[in-house]
Amino acid sequence: MKALELKIPPVLVFLFVAASMYFVARYDNGWLYTYIPLKSVWAAGLFIISGFIGVSGVLEFRKAQTTVDPTKPDKASCVVDSGIFSKTRNPMYLALFVLLLSWGFWLEDGLALTLCWLFIPYMNRFQIKPEERVLEAMFGEPYKQYKDKVRRWV
Repeated sequence: MKALELKIPPVLVFLFVAASMYFVARYDNGWLYTYIPLKSVWAAGLFIISGFIGVSGVLEFRKAQTTVDPTKPDKASCVVDSGIFSKTRNPMYLALFVLLLSWGFWLEDGLALTLCWLFIPYMNRFQIKPEERVLEAMFGEPYKQYKDKVRRWV
């Protein structure tokens, strides 16, 4: 399965999962309907949190003048460990997951909510671990120390 590593942009994976969640919720005839009290509040709150996390990550990369292209980790110019990157090594992926969670809350469907959790193992296997291998080879000990200090997701 190495052929999938760093090939599919995370935004496309996000869109595929989001669309799958929609179709599951739409066509399961409501048998997995999950009532979520104040679903609009939860969905909006998660949406806002997702935006904050994602934008914070992009701004830190821009400030460090390094690439935000997830398919080309070899273009990174430095280890970014400031701002949101001091709390999570993958804020943009975390933001996409939180957005999927928000979407799942909005859809109020148990299977759709379950589908959003598939995003994490896919990203770990085909995006994050390959990125980490490249960054460790490029930056060595500073990157290893960063990995020891900051968790992958939260």
